[in-house]
Amino acid sequence: MTDQTQNAVNPREALLELLHEESEKISAQLRELEALVEQTHNEVERLQQRNALVTNRLHQIESNFDSVPRQDIRVAYNEAIDTRSRLLTMRGNLEKLQSDQRQLEHMGEILAQVLAQIEGLSPSAFSPDVKTGTSDLSPGANTIIRIIEAQESERKRLARQMHDGPAQSLTNFILQAEICQRLFDRNPDRAAEELNNLKTVASGTFQKIRDFIFDLRPMMLDDLGLIPTIRRYIDAYENKSGITTNLHILGDERRLEAHREVIMFRSIQELLSNVRDHAKASQVKVTLDMGTDVITCMVEDNGQGFDPESVLSDENMSPHDGSQAFGLKTLRERLELIGGSLDIQSEEGSPGGTTITIRIPAGRPPTLA
Repeated sequence: MTDQTQNAVNPREALLELLHEESEKISAQLRELEALVEQTHNEVERLQQRNALVTNRLHQIESNFDSVPRQDIRVAYNEAIDTRSRLLTMRGNLEKLQSDQRQLEHMGEILAQVLAQIEGLSPSAFSPDVKTGTSDLSPGANTIIRIIEAQESERKRLARQMHDGPAQSLTNFILQAEICQRLFDRNPDRAAEELNNLKTVASGTFQKIRDFIFDLRPMMLDDLGLIPTIRRYIDAYENKSGITTNLHILGDERRLEAHREVIMFRSIQELLSNVRDHAKASQVKVTLDMGTDVITCMVEDNGQGFDPESVLSDENMSPHDGSQAFGLKTLRERLELIGGSLDIQSEEGSPGGTTITIRIPAGRPPTLA
C-alpha cells in the first residue's frame, strides 16, 4: 500500500520539482538582466550627454565654418557620427534587454500559474496509468512547458535578428541622411554620392526585410497555399545556404485547412534549418506527398548522421544551447497534438546522412469563402 501511494505521488512531485527549477532559473536570469539593463541605461545616459556636447560643438563650427580648419571639421564630424552610432546601438541594446526582461517576466508568471494549479490538485490526479505505469498529466504539462519555451526562444531569435539586421540598417540610414543634409549647400557632388549610397543600402535592406517577413509569416501561405510557398522558400533556401535542394511533389496539389498548412510549412522550415546548421550537407531532397488521407513529407540529406535517441533524450531539452534536439522534440510534440508523427532514420558517424519523415492527417477540404 505504501509503495502504491509513493508511486502515485512521484509524478506530481517530479513535475513540481521541474517547475520550481525552471522558476529558479528564470529568477536568476531576471537578476542578471536587471543588472545589465541598469548598466546599459547608465551608458545610454552617458552617451546622451556626450552627444549633446558634440552637437553643440558642431553648431559652433557651422557658425564659423569658413574660419575653422578642415581637419578640425573632419574630426568633429567623425566624432559626432561615432557618438550617435554608439548611442543608437546602445539604445537598441537597451530595448532588446528590456524586451528579454519582459518575456522572462511573462514566462515566470505563466510558470507561477501552472505551479499554483498543480499544487492545488490532489495527488490522485497524477496516479499512474494501470497499463503503462506512466502519468497522464505529467507528459502533457511537460509538453506545454516546452512549447512555451520554444515560443519564447523563437521570440528572442526574432528580436535578435531585428536588432542585428533592419534596426542597425535604419541607424545607418539616419546617419547618412544627416550627412547628406549637411552636404547639400557646401558640397552638392558629395551629397549626390551619399544619396546614391543611401539608395543602394536602402534597396538591400528592403530585400532583407521582405525575406525576414517571409520567414516570419509568408503571406502567400494564406493567399496561394502550402505548395507555392514551399517552392519559393526552397528556392530562397538554396540560394542562401548554398546547399543543392530538390523538391518533389506527389499527389493532388490542393489547399489544406489553414492550421495544417502552417504546421507543415513550419515543420519543413525547421528540418531544413537543422540541415543547414548541423548536418554539414551538400545536398538535400524534400518529397511532399499530398495523399488523400495523410500528408507526408520526407527530408533526406547527405550530411553527417546522429543518434536520434541521444539527441531526443530529456537531457538535451534546453532551448538555449543552440542544438537541434529541442526543436526536433518540440516539433514532434506539436505534430502529435494534431494526430501526426515524426520519424528519424539516422546513425551517428554514418556518412549516409539523415532521413526525417513527418506525417499529418489530411483533414477536411478547406471551406471556400
